[in-house]
Amino acid sequence: MSDQPRQWRVLDPVERTSEVLFGLIMVLSFTGSLSVASAGGEAVRTVLIAAIGCNLAWGLVDAVMYILTSLTERGREASVLRRIREERQLSDAGSFVGELLSPELARAVSPRALTEIADRIRQSPVQPVKPTITGMDLWGALGVFLLVFLSTFPVVLPFLLSEDLFIAMRWSNGIAVAMMFVGGYSLGRYGGFSAIGTGFSMVALGVVLVALTIALGG
Repeated sequence: MSDQPRQWRVLDPVERTSEVLFGLIMVLSFTGSLSVASAGGEAVRTVLIAAIGCNLAWGLVDAVMYILTSLTERGREASVLRRIREERQLSDAGSFVGELLSPELARAVSPRALTEIADRIRQSPVQPVKPTITGMDLWGALGVFLLVFLSTFPVVLPFLLSEDLFIAMRWSNGIAVAMMFVGGYSLGRYGGFSAIGTGFSMVALGVVLVALTIALGG
């Protein structure tokens, strides 16, 4: 549901699409290095194992970074809340509230409204607590890991099902392009842009990033 609270969605569409795109770029940097003219069966197996292993490792790294990022964000929010409570001037406390908002939202809220929010925070009996790892952090980290790792398999599956490397590469690239388009389409709808236009833009961006990754030896 679109009105579902953020804390129950764990990962928003931007995070989900970013992780899938990252996984796709990593696996395509391996499969894109294959040559129809020279790659034999052993070379293909080596590349596929390397691609799966790479995404497994980076999925774990991304999962850990997700937890650290969540802790850091909550720590910053708790620090700002403490500053709001400790500030003697209510008007200055209101400016701290603005730090918790995005620049667009902060510009849309009047100083008076920010001051009123600060006053309510100061009157609230709820105290900021030291951030700790929660079940939702672990759930989100698992989601990040699975998105990066599992995005590998649709792209490598054609190599496992077909002995013809040329056909396998065409199917693999087609699946990757389709996944990029779907990710871009989702981002477009979420951000209020043209969904189809964003889908094609994501494909173009993905192709460029993959080419750069291969060129730089990634």
